[in-house]
Amino acid sequence: MSVRPARARTTQARQRRGAWTRALVTGGSAGIGEAFARALAGEGTALVLVARRREPLGRLAEELRERHGVEVEVIPRDLTDDAELAEVEARLTDETRPIDLLINNAGGETEHGVVRDRDRELLEAEVRLNVVATLRLTHAAVGAMSARGRGFVINVSAGNAFFPTPGSAAYGASKAFINSLTEALAYELRGSGVRLTAVCPGFTRTGAQDRLGLNRHAFPRFMWRNADAVARDGLRAARRKKVVSCLNSSGAFGAFAARHLPHRLLTPLVARATARFASG
Repeated sequence: MSVRPARARTTQARQRRGAWTRALVTGGSAGIGEAFARALAGEGTALVLVARRREPLGRLAEELRERHGVEVEVIPRDLTDDAELAEVEARLTDETRPIDLLINNAGGETEHGVVRDRDRELLEAEVRLNVVATLRLTHAAVGAMSARGRGFVINVSAGNAFFPTPGSAAYGASKAFINSLTEALAYELRGSGVRLTAVCPGFTRTGAQDRLGLNRHAFPRFMWRNADAVARDGLRAARRKKVVSCLNSSGAFGAFAARHLPHRLLTPLVARATARFASG
């Protein structure tokens, strides 16, 4: 009588408890994307990790294979490049190893500052990553998932998706696009077996603040969360079939204020907060 290795038995048990068999995570080498990958690997979910940098992807993949016994595929691609984006789209529609969870996490700011003073090429690259790549990958995924009658898409948005953000205008607008797209597609795809969730984390410790030269001490510690908490709450929101989730009470309060305060009052407040964030 053959006996399965303990790791194989553990992995299969985790897969039975989890909702997903194989997940593709963009921006999967660091920050929130890495946290999603770690959380899913811990549940026994096979992974396809996409990011620009090959070395961090390879290190993370090897660690997750060794620790959790899961299959991890790496695709080092730049999603602002049309040809490389098309390769990731093709992976999402590959029915030999189907993806039943897409996490569109790749995104962020290329610079922080008022639009007039920003580099136009970097501004476009930011929108191509946050908006165009998210749109195209979502389109590829929901087409394949609809044909199978099952699938999930988690689009990582942001807390400032609910209001204009002077000083971070393109980033805020791109996240507003993600929320609107997610809500509309969730309605269009009702009854198809495909579900979408936009998760809207607030201030998250990822290292992006240091890259952009932002002042992490401009806001109190209680307003900040770590990437692991965001990933955990994001997966929970998807399992609960929430279409838009602010993840915690402080995020919900911000969304409530954005919906009910007149923008003529709210926008100057946001502008002052953004300026404080940008002060070295």
